[in-house]
Amino acid sequence: MMSLVDLEIIDRNVALVTLNRPEAANAMSKALLDELQSTVSEINSNKQITCVVITGSGDKAFCAGADLKERRGMDNDQVIDAVRYIGKSVDAVESIKVPVIAALNGVAFGGGLELALACDIRIAADTAKMGLTETSLAIIPGAGGTQRLPRLIGIGRAKQLIFSAKAITAGEALSIGLVEEVVPKEELLHYALELAKSIAKNGPVALRQAKTAINQGLQTDLSTGLEIEHLCYKETIPTNDRLEGLEAFKEKRAPVYQGK
Repeated sequence: MMSLVDLEIIDRNVALVTLNRPEAANAMSKALLDELQSTVSEINSNKQITCVVITGSGDKAFCAGADLKERRGMDNDQVIDAVRYIGKSVDAVESIKVPVIAALNGVAFGGGLELALACDIRIAADTAKMGLTETSLAIIPGAGGTQRLPRLIGIGRAKQLIFSAKAITAGEALSIGLVEEVVPKEELLHYALELAKSIAKNGPVALRQAKTAINQGLQTDLSTGLEIEHLCYKETIPTNDRLEGLEAFKEKRAPVYQGK
């Protein structure tokens, strides 16, 4: 049976995760979400992985969101449970310990955009379109969209997108800070992987602690955030990698980090 989520390890420390339901625009069926959560667990248990890229198979969709065909016939409680499970899966991606890049190769609507919002960096193909379109279906984003989008692009912009259910282009997404970069479609995966490799060559402990400091600090006031930063910084001091970084700088060579 074909896997719905493919995991490929590149250069030992970059994980490429591909949602693999191109015939259904990589929509989030329960089976796909099961595999996604399993893949996240595998990534978190592999200490050699220091950066992750998530993309979709095919050339039309990153992820079109919930599998609405699967949802037909569900009663109210089952729908609520299904949405909660999407949210749990998106949360799992956000909790990946190392930096995660979303390579948006096509449309990212609803839960698909919510998945991208849980990533640390978003790179979009110039042909991609995205939006939280739920209000057009008389529902609201239920997998973190109402919370992560305002934190990323500001309250007013987020309300405008959610209330209007508007789909926007990659260029529009770039202009409001929804994505960090837009590249030609044919260059997207190569660009995202090269970015991941450039991140992955840095200190693994430092990458994990930087992500923790940023994500946890954003949830609190500045004074508490600075204390979180200090605690995360302290975790890097007793490592062999820190000493290796200093020695490599002195010897004018590339450091060889071990994540220790």
